[in-house]
Amino acid sequence: MTRVAGVAFILFVTVLIIPFSRAVEDTWDYSVQVDSVVQVSPARITLHWQQDTNAVPASYAVFRKSPTSTSWGAGTTLPGTATTYIDAGVTIGQAYEYRIVKVAASYSGYGYIQTGIKIPLVEDRGTVVLIVDHSHAENLAVELIRLQQDFVGDGWNVLRHDVERTDSVSSVKDLIKADFEADPARVKSVFLFGHVPVPYSGKLNPDTHPDHVGAWPADVYYGDLLGDWTDTSVNYRQTLNADAIDAARLTNLPGDGKFDQSTIPGAVELEVGRVDFANMPGRSGRNNAPTFPAEEELLRQYLTKDHRFRHRMLTVQRRAIVGDYFGVRGGEAFSASGYRSFAPLVGAINIANVNLAGDDAATRWIPALAAHDYLLAYGCGPGSYRTVDGLGNTGPSHDGNTVDMVSNNVQAVFTLLFGSWFGDWDHEDDLLRSILAAPACSLATAWSGRPHWFVHPMGLGETIGYTARLTQNNTGLYQNEVNRSANEVHIALMGDPTLRLHPVAPGGALRSTATTVGTSLAWAPSPDHVVGYHVYRATPANAEFTRLTDAPVPNTSFVDSDPVPDATYMVRAVKLEITPSGSYYNASQGIFQTPGDDLVRIDSSSALISSTGGQRNLQMPVEHRIAKSQSKEKTAAASPETSAEWTRRQWDR
Repeated sequence: MTRVAGVAFILFVTVLIIPFSRAVEDTWDYSVQVDSVVQVSPARITLHWQQDTNAVPASYAVFRKSPTSTSWGAGTTLPGTATTYIDAGVTIGQAYEYRIVKVAASYSGYGYIQTGIKIPLVEDRGTVVLIVDHSHAENLAVELIRLQQDFVGDGWNVLRHDVERTDSVSSVKDLIKADFEADPARVKSVFLFGHVPVPYSGKLNPDTHPDHVGAWPADVYYGDLLGDWTDTSVNYRQTLNADAIDAARLTNLPGDGKFDQSTIPGAVELEVGRVDFANMPGRSGRNNAPTFPAEEELLRQYLTKDHRFRHRMLTVQRRAIVGDYFGVRGGEAFSASGYRSFAPLVGAINIANVNLAGDDAATRWIPALAAHDYLLAYGCGPGSYRTVDGLGNTGPSHDGNTVDMVSNNVQAVFTLLFGSWFGDWDHEDDLLRSILAAPACSLATAWSGRPHWFVHPMGLGETIGYTARLTQNNTGLYQNEVNRSANEVHIALMGDPTLRLHPVAPGGALRSTATTVGTSLAWAPSPDHVVGYHVYRATPANAEFTRLTDAPVPNTSFVDSDPVPDATYMVRAVKLEITPSGSYYNASQGIFQTPGDDLVRIDSSSALISSTGGQRNLQMPVEHRIAKSQSKEKTAAASPETSAEWTRRQWDR
């Protein structure tokens, strides 16, 4: 197996396998690192970007569109000395997306930002379809219930299906498609949890290795509901790969259940993410003993991290780090996807460049992530399934490997990586998935370089799943000087697709009291600097939460003057989030309370259940907005199970 990524020319191979033989290359110049400052009166948005390192470009051009538009239109040309652009023709409460194109003597650079002033709060995020590997459903029942409640507390409806590992990918997709067709305007996201059946498709090798040609994992199949996925035309047997298991996995023959398409056949409708620790023993060598916890424990650990991040019980600095051991690469400039994407999210000055810090003579990416937490990280270098050169401390190439990621407990919530082989993630101890196995805070990873990912919309509150779908559907709207393998089936997100960049700490200890004037609610304040709290109510007869407050209440109490029996209340703290991407109203996770029931609480750190009597603080899943759940225990003829029924059955086991 060759460990370099790219073309087969001897000159390139020589450069790539000895990453420290070259000087630091200014791959950041192939991006435009743009952030913004917004002003309310008069309303205006000021864009700012870093000037090039080596020379002044010939020009910049600034384009603007709405986030939903598919065309940039005409731009405004600026001189190459410009580093700012002021847009005074903006409206408060409206989001804008900008593209900055840089033309230099021998290359072009691109930057993107989604920004606005006081963008309104998004309360209803639509429906997430949760697909659970049934083999873990019972033992992880408590954590999965907590996850479902967290979805509800962030504004999602939840549809859950438990599936077997041996199910066909088409049967899993049928579940998703039925949910979508029943409510196409609201079903937006799919979370594959556990070893949900893995679709394979195509005859491709985006890392360009001949022994890596074949069918790659293609979770995008679950998100493209209208494209024509066929299994009739590709007739390819991988014979160059010396690993018989790997060769069989890559082989794609008519009628074998692997699809033909290498390019996504339709527009992707749904945002798909996966958390899957199957076949992740954590071997330090090919035949060495496992070092990782069991699959189920890694899944439990992930759900705990997910919950703690959402509730801002994890303190992560808003900063980013980039380690680049490929360089410019004829304009592909893989790490530009990190510089380009991170600047709008944390500001260009908050991106640590380990190549400049060590002048490529010291390897600092994994040690830096072991010593400090980062909201965002990018790393690239020649790779194998289990390793990537330049990022670690092993051997003359300074390998970082799967075991290193976990043993060093890398601390980055959202990570982009690139290198050969490990973008094909359904392999034992794949490096991409290993990030999610680190105990601290790592929650999402993607293979960014072929193609580049574009995650800038997260700065204004969009989910990581939104950016996965944007990248999958990108056929040229978002650019790098060279952006190979765009719109191909291998583009995938490892992690919870509903996660957002800026969690707000919720209030706590929600209590209700019946009084002569109605139901009185009181709660502990959020430790964040918030503008107030919204109060919501739902009843068993109505699965939707209805907001009771016209505007956020500035104190920590509220009276429902027209209460209804058996109501569930939810309170969310609201913050005006000010970021390098502008300002937007951002809500915390909800806290819940139902009068008249015993208090049932799930401890956030241990996930143990206790009952203390009195009123019920719903730290267990809310029975509203989790519309239905289907388990493999039921026959096909059984009617859909309500969330309340499913929840009670889990407690009764």
